[in-house]
Amino acid sequence: MNAGQVGLVAILALPAAGAVVAAALPERADRAARAVATGFAAATLVVSVLLFFGVGGGFAHRVPEQGPPGIDPWHELDWTWVPGLDLRFHLGVDGISYPLVILTTLLTLLCCAYTWWRAPAPGRGRTLAALLLVIEVGILGTFLALDLVLFFVFFEVVLLPMYAVIAIWGGERRSRAARKFALYTLFGSVLLLVGVFVAVSAAGTADIVALTGGNGLSRTTQLVAFTLFALAFAVKSPLWPLHSWLPDAHSQAPTVGSVILAGVLLKMGTYGLIRIGVGVTPEGARWAAPVLGVLAIAAIIVGALVCLAQTELKRLIAYSSVGHMGFVVLGIATVTTTGIQAALIGNIAHGVITGLLFFVAGAIKDRAHTGELAELGGLRETAPRLAGLLGFAAIASLGLPGLAGFWGEAFAIVAALRLGGPFWTTLGVLAAVGGALTAAYFLRLLRRISHGPATPAVANLTPRGYAVEQVIWAPLVVLTLAIGLLPPIALDVADEPVKALIEAIS
Repeated sequence: MNAGQVGLVAILALPAAGAVVAAALPERADRAARAVATGFAAATLVVSVLLFFGVGGGFAHRVPEQGPPGIDPWHELDWTWVPGLDLRFHLGVDGISYPLVILTTLLTLLCCAYTWWRAPAPGRGRTLAALLLVIEVGILGTFLALDLVLFFVFFEVVLLPMYAVIAIWGGERRSRAARKFALYTLFGSVLLLVGVFVAVSAAGTADIVALTGGNGLSRTTQLVAFTLFALAFAVKSPLWPLHSWLPDAHSQAPTVGSVILAGVLLKMGTYGLIRIGVGVTPEGARWAAPVLGVLAIAAIIVGALVCLAQTELKRLIAYSSVGHMGFVVLGIATVTTTGIQAALIGNIAHGVITGLLFFVAGAIKDRAHTGELAELGGLRETAPRLAGLLGFAAIASLGLPGLAGFWGEAFAIVAALRLGGPFWTTLGVLAAVGGALTAAYFLRLLRRISHGPATPAVANLTPRGYAVEQVIWAPLVVLTLAIGLLPPIALDVADEPVKALIEAIS
């Protein structure tokens, strides 16, 4: 194996090994186990960074090996998995998946470090850290899989550990939220499995590289398969009206669970929509584009209106994710280079900003012992740094130019307007209205929490005691600024792969 193939194996093997080691350590070594899990998560991040570099010393995305149209992996591993069924353990990374790989390894490291610092009730921090690493394996495998069956397997790895994270370490109504998450996800999984079966049986191969562009699939097959794929990925994204599991899961999950859910787990759906939905069944994607566009706008508008009426902090942030992911789906629905780029940078920006929002919201809720907006007024009077970080993350999330949240929303609107015609122009205008509503509910949030006299729940907070958390949050603050000021950081790496994908499906 060459260095790139070793990296692909290591990026999955390290968190898997870390999970086993952390879970195997005795209860008396709970803090040490959390430290071990954090160390394995850090090693995984290092390996993911090294994947950027080519074997010959150059940047991998500048010197890719020539491959089939549509997908040209920087590094690729293709082993026989189940010979009798012609299934292969086929992994690869390119400019479309790589930013999400980095986002996953970074957020997992920050969550493990947060757990190392303080494990949520009822304790058992080593088990929580181990579950976070298992979730990381599933998410990374989803982003790296170049075989449809393998993609499905990794897609499912996430379900049980995330269920356990919510059910064990969640809030008072954690059992209901965990069951709802599991049922919705299982519903999506069944549809995904049927879609995979339809595509693989019709084409005679599960190789995503070979299938990109719809090769071997008739128009009818593509329409049926895309419908199944789109519904499955809509649940995970989540897209209105299949989003109702998300607010419950977010509001009841522990802080690290909410960060992983919003930061990267939702991206499995939108990534699958790009790689599988658009890539493998392009005729189905173009056929369903108007429906996807309408549902995306519904998610943006409905999400914003619900946020304007929301009274609980974490539920508000959760519903904001519905709207933000609506912009991502709108970009995908245009099936254009600009739209796909908008979806990719929107994914990264949402993961970074919403991860920061949930970290800060968790810190506020843990100390004030409430998430009700009416009980959290005057935060800047007692914890000005915490209020400042909340303000920074909220302003970034509402799409202020110069911060990461702006580019994905702006490019999605531009992509819709460029398609022209009454339909797409209307969608673009409505998306812009949704952006204005986003600003309205985040400004309302800041007015309710940061301003005015300190409420009893906030009065006991102090300006000190946030040093460890601020160190953990710092990379997200830096990335929010960096992507906002220098969007090519996220866009350049995906430029050629996106153009190749659009060319392959045209």
